[in-house]
Amino acid sequence: MTGTAGRNRTIASYGAHAQTYRDRTRALPDSVRQSIATFAELLGPGERVLEIGSGGGRDAEAMEAAGLSVRRTDVTAEFVALLRNDGREADVLDPLDDDLTDPASPERRYDGVWSNACLHHVRRADLPTVLTRLRSVTRTGGPMYLSVEEGAGEEWTSTGNVEAPRLFVYWNQDSMRSALESAGWQVREITVQGSAPRQRWLHVLAFNG
Repeated sequence: MTGTAGRNRTIASYGAHAQTYRDRTRALPDSVRQSIATFAELLGPGERVLEIGSGGGRDAEAMEAAGLSVRRTDVTAEFVALLRNDGREADVLDPLDDDLTDPASPERRYDGVWSNACLHHVRRADLPTVLTRLRSVTRTGGPMYLSVEEGAGEEWTSTGNVEAPRLFVYWNQDSMRSALESAGWQVREITVQGSAPRQRWLHVLAFNG
């Protein structure tokens, strides 16, 4: 399954299991905690971050605790509903097609972008477009953090925190660096964490140069 139908199936799988996913991912891993701390140090108190793939809202809460202002977004409406039920502002947003401008401040670009364990669901041919669009709404010098599963090729799988089929597109350091640089981002570092299959992650820090 490819194209729009495949993307919709992945979104539907997360939507059907949104609460389960949230329950299973409430704990903030040390690696994510450290990445958030580093990200917050690069920015200043109150600076505005566009989060792509907010999910259950765990990362946004940690970023706000670190002093940042976060626009929560997710392509899955059920995740957004959970966040709104918590009293949080959140928007259904597809970074491939939707207007990324901040409705709270349309004339201002975001200071940074955060996307943890999300963009590996974007088709390989579409990721450069997504990265270019994210850069267009980020201020010059603003950082972007993203993480994706490391590997080769792509697959449909029902393993992990959601027991329903989702498309995963895997990246290695060279291919991810190429995608970022072709979109105009300057890569500061790409690190690999984990060793077991389906547990190796690329952690990326790049800047809008």
